[in-house]
Amino acid sequence: MVQTPISNPATPKRKPSKVEGLKERSNFLREPVATELKQDTTHFSEDAIQILKFHGSYQQDNRDNRVKGQEKDYQFMLRTRNPAGYVPPELFVTLDKLAGEYGNQTLRATTRQGFQMHGILKKNLKNAIAAIVKSMGSTLGACGDVNRNVMAPPAPFKNKPEYQYAWEYAENIAQLLTPQTGAYYEVWLDGEKVISAEENPEVVAARQRNGTGTIIHDNPEPIYGTHYMPRKFKCAVTVPGDNSIDLYSQDLTLVVITNDKQELVGFDVFAGGGLGRTHNKEETFARMADEICYVAKDDVYELIKAIVATQRDYSDRSDRRHARLKYLINDWGVDKFRSKVEEYFGKKLAPFQPLPEFKYEDYLGWQEQGDGKLFLGISVENGRIKDEGSLKLRTALREIVTQFNLPIRLTPHHNVIFSDIEPSNKQAIQDILTRCGVQTDPEAINPLVRYSMACPAMPTCGLAITESERIMPSVLKRIETLLEQVGLEKEHFVVRMTGCPNGCARPYLAELGFVGSATESYQVWLGGSSAQTRLAEPYMERMHINDLETQLKPIFAYFKQEKQDGETFGTFCDRVGFDAIREFAEQYESENVADAYSTDDGDGLIEAMADSTIADITEETNGQVVAIASTTTANNKLRRRISLSDDIYLQLREAATNQGKPMTQLANEAIKAYLEAKANG
Repeated sequence: MVQTPISNPATPKRKPSKVEGLKERSNFLREPVATELKQDTTHFSEDAIQILKFHGSYQQDNRDNRVKGQEKDYQFMLRTRNPAGYVPPELFVTLDKLAGEYGNQTLRATTRQGFQMHGILKKNLKNAIAAIVKSMGSTLGACGDVNRNVMAPPAPFKNKPEYQYAWEYAENIAQLLTPQTGAYYEVWLDGEKVISAEENPEVVAARQRNGTGTIIHDNPEPIYGTHYMPRKFKCAVTVPGDNSIDLYSQDLTLVVITNDKQELVGFDVFAGGGLGRTHNKEETFARMADEICYVAKDDVYELIKAIVATQRDYSDRSDRRHARLKYLINDWGVDKFRSKVEEYFGKKLAPFQPLPEFKYEDYLGWQEQGDGKLFLGISVENGRIKDEGSLKLRTALREIVTQFNLPIRLTPHHNVIFSDIEPSNKQAIQDILTRCGVQTDPEAINPLVRYSMACPAMPTCGLAITESERIMPSVLKRIETLLEQVGLEKEHFVVRMTGCPNGCARPYLAELGFVGSATESYQVWLGGSSAQTRLAEPYMERMHINDLETQLKPIFAYFKQEKQDGETFGTFCDRVGFDAIREFAEQYESENVADAYSTDDGDGLIEAMADSTIADITEETNGQVVAIASTTTANNKLRRRISLSDDIYLQLREAATNQGKPMTQLANEAIKAYLEAKANG
């Protein structure tokens, strides 16, 4: 039998990427982090940063605080690993305390069911990680080229065994694929290994069991080896019909299969999903997972190892943009991938079993959990847990956890769920939330907000091209206004936004996705499904945020005019196609926007757009210079604009921000008021 990793003789040898060398020289994730942590500096070297990721931290620079000629405002983001989103009460109390002492006074629930803390200084990093580990938490493997946090539906249904199986196997897979190096405890706890829970004996045995090449013998990392994975690896476990985890976006998803007695018999297996991509690099793309096979429960760990080994040994270690499992499956095809997995698995794979249609659930509000107790799902806008204005969410969560010792389940939609609530405590908990301004009725939440997601982006994420979390609330208000204008007041759909193309908020599965492409500009994606079971497509390569109304209103008007009964916005866009949408938009614009410049007195309104970069023609009007321009967009649509001088533009932008209005709307109101005043003498 093969006792070492299978090599790929068919792949020409190419120079490995720089990161591969760093991993090899790191002494299993120890260096240079251990050495540089002891140095009295504000930041780590570029080499150390790459290894630090495996420990669950990213070095960041708060771009809001940059001062020319001075050192960057270095700080660190810490990410926790919480299989199935489980956060014990003692861990939440610790995280909340750390956010106040070392962080930026907020916690952020992630879209992979973990927590992030921002703003930690290097000098406090060790104390923060040590405190997390000692409170039954971990940051090991929350980032880096390893298996990331294993997701599962967060609903704590005690009368639905399939949900309990999903939680159990999410935890077991997390144990199976946790890095085994002692570096984490050596660096952050001076060698003191804190065991929060005993490992499942079946998992321990599976991690060592070999015979088909999945295990690397005489290596501290029996599954990963010296070089770990080529890139990050994302897993999830769900139940038939429940797509709260965005199963098609994962490298590997298991779907629980039970018999008539509700006993676990096995899993359906999906593989090859992934959403990260790079603008203007066609070789990078978002991809949905494929159906691979069915596996009996007794063989599930061996199958997971076989898939991981295939990715470990055959994926591209030269080009990190081409290193995810999705590219291996796309290059090989599902049949070849399945055959290679069978070699590692040691036997033929069983055929995939039929599944019901998947739907999205967010599990908000008060609900029965099936054992006489309650659970409560709380919507957290963009996952940011903070105290701001009348909303004291962080205070409310801290009080509830402290007083009632309740565990939390983080959701894949960056919300939080309290479980195991005694009915007698319901009113007291509700009183705390009401006092702190926290809405618990999901029907009272704006549905555009309820189903939206945005990544943190600016100012701390080093990959962010433009804003996301900070601008999302105003974007949703503008979309709501547009829907009202076209007569779709009750319409809503899934909107997701990211500040770069890596897709952390999974915009490529949204009905309307915004992907940062330049400063204040976004690629627009349309056509995903409300259940996140269909990939969206890029409709517009670059839309400046000030053009949102101009670009989206015709699409919404077309949706209003042609939508079928019960049809969602994403399904409509997918059905009619982009050519039809663009044709309607062009006609809509010519019919609804005045496209003839009035020459009577030089005060005709073409289209009020705050754009200080266009100046093809200028004219003097009452001492003000107004630049008139006709421009052709990427969609070959003629657009006439009024441009403002820089000082007026800045004043308009400030006023729009203060009033919570789009700049275009405010400009229209001002011009209209001026023209009416002039007409009245």
